[in-house]
Amino acid sequence: MNSEKSRDFVQNILITGLFVLAVILFVQTQLYNLGLDAASLAPSPVPADNGAAVRTPVLSAPVRVAVTGVYGRYGSLTLSTTSETFDNPLGRSLAEALGSAQSFSLCGDAAFFAALDAPSIYYDFLEPLPLSVLSGLLNGAENVSEELSARCLVISGQPGGAALLYLWDGSGAYYRCPTALSSSSVEQVVGQYELGGAYFAQDLGAESLRPNSLFLEEPPSLPVLSVGDPLSDTDWLLTALGFNPRSRTRYLDASGTETIMDGDRSLRILANKTVYYQSGSEPTLTIKAEDEIPTLREAALGAGGILNGLTGSVGGSAALYLQSIRQTGAVTSLRFAYQSGGIPIRISGGSAAEITLTGTSVTALTLRLHSYGLTEELSMLLPLRQALAVAAAQPGAELSIAYVDRGGDCRANWIAD
Repeated sequence: MNSEKSRDFVQNILITGLFVLAVILFVQTQLYNLGLDAASLAPSPVPADNGAAVRTPVLSAPVRVAVTGVYGRYGSLTLSTTSETFDNPLGRSLAEALGSAQSFSLCGDAAFFAALDAPSIYYDFLEPLPLSVLSGLLNGAENVSEELSARCLVISGQPGGAALLYLWDGSGAYYRCPTALSSSSVEQVVGQYELGGAYFAQDLGAESLRPNSLFLEEPPSLPVLSVGDPLSDTDWLLTALGFNPRSRTRYLDASGTETIMDGDRSLRILANKTVYYQSGSEPTLTIKAEDEIPTLREAALGAGGILNGLTGSVGGSAALYLQSIRQTGAVTSLRFAYQSGGIPIRISGGSAAEITLTGTSVTALTLRLHSYGLTEELSMLLPLRQALAVAAAQPGAELSIAYVDRGGDCRANWIAD
C-alpha cells in the first residue's frame, strides 16, 4: 500500500513538472511568434525608447587642438571629446564659451587667424557641426544656437577684457562673439601646457596649403590597426535590432545577402558587411525628444546612442563620430565615420553609418560594421618636411593625418584634400 502511495506521489510530481515545462515552452513559442526572444526581455543595447534624458555624451568626436602663448604653440592631433586630457581644461573652457556666447557677428578670415597669435585655444572638429551639437558633445549648456555651425573655433584672450570666441563654419564665413570667460582664465589654461613644437601652415610659410592645417614637429606614433569581422555571426545584430534570429522569414540569396523580415520591417546584411535596416509602419527604434520633432542636439545624441548600442561591444579600438546632420521638416539625416585615438578612419564606399529620422523614429539605417584592433606595428609616416613638399603640388589642399582602411589592415597616412 505504501509503495502505491509513493508511486502516485512520484507520478504527481512528474506530471506537475511536465505541465510547468509545457507552459514554459508555450510562452517561448508565443514570444518567438511575436518576433522576440529571451534576450529581448533583458535590457537591450538598442532600446525601443531611450528612456531618460541623456546625461553624458554618447558620441566621441575627434578634435585637433592648439594652445598658443608667448613662447609658441602646444598641439595635439590625437584627442577626442571623451579623452580625460581633453575634458579638463580644454573641453570645459569651450563648453563655457559656447554656453555664454550671445550674439555672433561676421568677421573676416584675417581677424580669425590673428586671434591665433594671442593667448588662445584652438579647436578643430574636422567637420562643420551646429553649435548646439558641439555643446552636447561637451556635455555643455542646452541653450546654444542651432542656426550657426562651426568646424574650427578659437577662444582668444583680449588685453584687460573678456575672451572672444571665433568660429569658422567650414566654408567661407567667420564669426566672433564675446564670452563670459576672462582673458586671465585663458592665460591660466595656456600656462598648463609646454609650448613649442606645434605649427599652422602659416607659421611654416606653407602658403599653398589651407591655413588651418595643423602640424607637430614630430608626427605622432600611430599603430597599424587590424581589421576584424564583427559579423561572422549575425544573430547578435538581429537581437539588438529587435528581430528574431530564428525567424522563418530569414534567408540567404545567391549574392550572399542575408534578408530578415519582421512584418513590414526589413534587415539586409550584404556580403561586404554593410547592414541596411528599414522600419515598418510602426517604427520600433526611437530617440528621446521633448517634442515630436527633435532638436539637432537631441537627434545627434539619440542617433549616437543607437549606434553605440550596435558598435560599442564589437568596434574594438574605434568609435563612431558625427560628420553631418541636416534637418528638413520632420526628417533628420545624419552621417557618421569611424575614428581611433582621435584620428579619423577613411573607408571605401562612403560613410560608416547613416541614419534617417522621421520625427523621433528611425526609419532607415545603413551601417558598415568594421572592427579595429591595435597592433604593435607602427604606421610609417613621411617626415613633416617631405609631406609638405608633396602636398605643395595641390594648392589650397589641407594636409592632415588619417587612417586608411584597405581591408586587410588600416594604416595612418598623410592626406591632402
